[in-house]
Amino acid sequence: MSGEAWTVRRAILWTTDYLEKKGADSPRTDADLLLADALGVDRVRLLIDFDKPLLPEELAAYRQRIERRAKGEPTAYILGHRDFFGRDFLVDPRVLIPRPETEELVQIVLRDLPQDARVLDLCAGSGCIGLTVAAEREDVKVDLVELDPGAAEVASANAAKVGVQDRCSVLVGDLFEPLEADAAYHAIVSNPPYIPTSEIADLSREVKMEPHMALDGGEDGLALVRRIADGAASRLVPGGRLALELSLGQPTEAVALFLAAGFDEAHTEQDFTKRDRFLVATRK
Repeated sequence: MSGEAWTVRRAILWTTDYLEKKGADSPRTDADLLLADALGVDRVRLLIDFDKPLLPEELAAYRQRIERRAKGEPTAYILGHRDFFGRDFLVDPRVLIPRPETEELVQIVLRDLPQDARVLDLCAGSGCIGLTVAAEREDVKVDLVELDPGAAEVASANAAKVGVQDRCSVLVGDLFEPLEADAAYHAIVSNPPYIPTSEIADLSREVKMEPHMALDGGEDGLALVRRIADGAASRLVPGGRLALELSLGQPTEAVALFLAAGFDEAHTEQDFTKRDRFLVATRK
């Protein structure tokens, strides 16, 4: 990045081409977001200042971000945050990066959720699911359980950032283990690790930079799902529901697991691409 003056326009176009050659999934979006972050502005400001020359220190800050992205580091980790359900969540390499399809999981949980409900978010990671449920419903209390202490720290920070820390508890432990003996919930939600171990090596380099613990679902991808099925029914009030996000094809197989584990009804639901992505089970 040398020669003639570097304007916002030139920097973005050059970076888009460079990141595309490096195999980035969304090079233009990455170029915009990284430059906006380096300048401390939003993307709209970039369009307004398209022909503005960059100062040497601005160009240096941008270059540092580009180098990290070119090595495969996810843009969300470079920025330190990710939008989810219209809110800004802190993210770093200790947590899985929130995905757009997971917003649909939140909508499933919110659907028909009774007043003053209590919700349990398992494998909480950044906390984006449980904390969003709490933010959308001011009468709801949420317990978030996360095995990794580092990820739990991120979830706690996000609870304060979103402003729901008074109604949300972040617990460190293995699934149901840290819960009070008599704790019962109107809804249980989870986006558990569900990628079969043999498929981890074939993931994109960006995804492989996310926490292995949050990705690896065991031999067939359903190791955690089975454990959730075994313990979930006894933790739901009568009529309580459970909702999981899984890999394509897994929800159908998981239905049988939850029916065998004592749930009265279980079915799959589709994501915005019209493919089975979610499992919903009910205790009558």
